[in-house]
Amino acid sequence: MSGILDAFKLDGKVAIVTGSERGLGRGMAVALAQAGADIVGVTYVDSAPETAAAVEATGHKYVHVQADLSSIEPVARIVDTTLKSFGRVDILVNNAGIIIRNDTVDFSEKEWDDVMNVNLKSAFFLCQAVARQFIAQGQGGKIVNVASMLSFQGGVRVPSYTASKSGIKGITMLMANEWAKHGICVNAVAPGYMATDNTTQLRADEKRSAEILGRIPAGRWGTPEDLGGAVVFLASKASDYVNGYTVAIDGGWLAR
Repeated sequence: MSGILDAFKLDGKVAIVTGSERGLGRGMAVALAQAGADIVGVTYVDSAPETAAAVEATGHKYVHVQADLSSIEPVARIVDTTLKSFGRVDILVNNAGIIIRNDTVDFSEKEWDDVMNVNLKSAFFLCQAVARQFIAQGQGGKIVNVASMLSFQGGVRVPSYTASKSGIKGITMLMANEWAKHGICVNAVAPGYMATDNTTQLRADEKRSAEILGRIPAGRWGTPEDLGGAVVFLASKASDYVNGYTVAIDGGWLAR
């Protein structure tokens, strides 16, 4: 008889992780590999040797796909490469994203479109393509989108990022509603303030950094490793009755 820990195992599963070259994406890719999955890492850069090495150190395979997700052109190729490499796909983690900071009264159409195209449009169409494959395989699947604290709050000077992450939370619920009948679970994780490239400017601003840390009950910035448990849970059988939910991983930020 299998125990509860077996429900978290991802042995034999194949996971696509976008934005896997560094930070949160690498952390989630490695966590999934540690739980037993082979990884297809999708990155804007030509290669991600550190992620590949970290995944392969777990004894699992890493396949790299270079893709510019500012358009949906690479979506079919990402899925095709996964199928050619492993014959199936079981998990999608939509992590790729960008952020542009500017006063809202000065925000340009390009600044709006550049963020929305990567963070929301490509994420939607990759979910769609992977869900079609899940349905064809007939065995369900797991999608984990990466939302944000700004899926719940407004933020400051990041209008397109706020809109995109609010949209991620919304389409996560919508997809769960439509695809649950196929055994597909669509959930999201909402990282709090994490020590990644996206927050370099904030952490460099001593006053702003102190304000942020003063609001986080945990008293520290999050790390990529802090997302590992949640993403493995949402990618595994253990979460089969969790659908359409966005899990905040924020050190208590939203509870403050």
